[in-house]
Amino acid sequence: MPREIRLLTTPTGLPRPEDFEIAEAPVPAPAEGEVLLRNRFFHVFAALRSLLAGGVKGAPFPPVRPGDALFGPAIGEVVSAPDGSGLRPGELVFHWLGWREYAVSPVGQCVPLGDTLPDPVAHLSQGLTAYAALAGNVSPGDTVFVSGGAGAVGTMAGQVARLLGAGRVVGSTGSPEKGERLVAELGYDAAVIRGADSLDRQAAPISEQLGKAAPDGIDVFVDTVGGEQLQAALAAARPGARFVLAGALSGQMAANASGTTAEVELDVYQLILKGVVMRGLRIPDGLRTEWLDRFGGWLRTGEIVFPHVRVPGIENAARALQEVIGGRHLGTVVVEL
Repeated sequence: MPREIRLLTTPTGLPRPEDFEIAEAPVPAPAEGEVLLRNRFFHVFAALRSLLAGGVKGAPFPPVRPGDALFGPAIGEVVSAPDGSGLRPGELVFHWLGWREYAVSPVGQCVPLGDTLPDPVAHLSQGLTAYAALAGNVSPGDTVFVSGGAGAVGTMAGQVARLLGAGRVVGSTGSPEKGERLVAELGYDAAVIRGADSLDRQAAPISEQLGKAAPDGIDVFVDTVGGEQLQAALAAARPGARFVLAGALSGQMAANASGTTAEVELDVYQLILKGVVMRGLRIPDGLRTEWLDRFGGWLRTGEIVFPHVRVPGIENAARALQEVIGGRHLGTVVVEL
């Protein structure tokens, strides 16, 4: 019997594996205009915590209530498709009904993968988010700061910034070990470390570390975290710096908060005097095609890599979510079915 992951109870604090259940469900029967899919991979993303906590007003995704199956980006194999849909059995498509072994989806919400990327699982990369934040904002020689550099977006953003001409790229992360990998493998020139290390030694303030890592200031900031790191970026901003806000992990990952807000205090004088441009990320229609063309080319030439961890089996998905939220892994975490 096929399986899916359902929310058993609304988490108190950060989600734990016992907040979920693996439930059996019959293979769904597609209605007119729907495709039956057998999932091959799905992405485990930290922002799911906000949906489990009731969602955020105005966000594009609905909350997940007890009894609901979870959802998220997935790669599925077409089992059956309506005549005239253009989809063929055995073809791989991108869709949004992960966290289950079988799914039915409207034809219009299934995107054929084709052969643009050499590895189908790379379609679960968050590189499009990084590219949307950086394309048009980075000029040759710019200094770029990326918060959450070891996450699904950050591990792509350092590489993309370099390929778009950045002169210096700095990323933040939660451990010296990850910081070393950012510099050795992922296009970063320096890493700043938040919090304490494995020996419980408290790192210097982010603002102090960033001042040393980017002594001439920063021109572009890709923010997936908010909080102290957004404050530090503003202090280090050069005149006319461009800030793109792509995430709010400081609120989503806070154990003692709701996960649905991410408040931060900023010095508005600095925004005004430095002429900083700050905007929330919106991915333009049509940019996905441009990104996939460039991503596929960079992958084939070895100019970029897709850092990811594959977790085998749907039975390990809830634990994988806990590990993602706890910052255990580097890059994108994918469950392989």
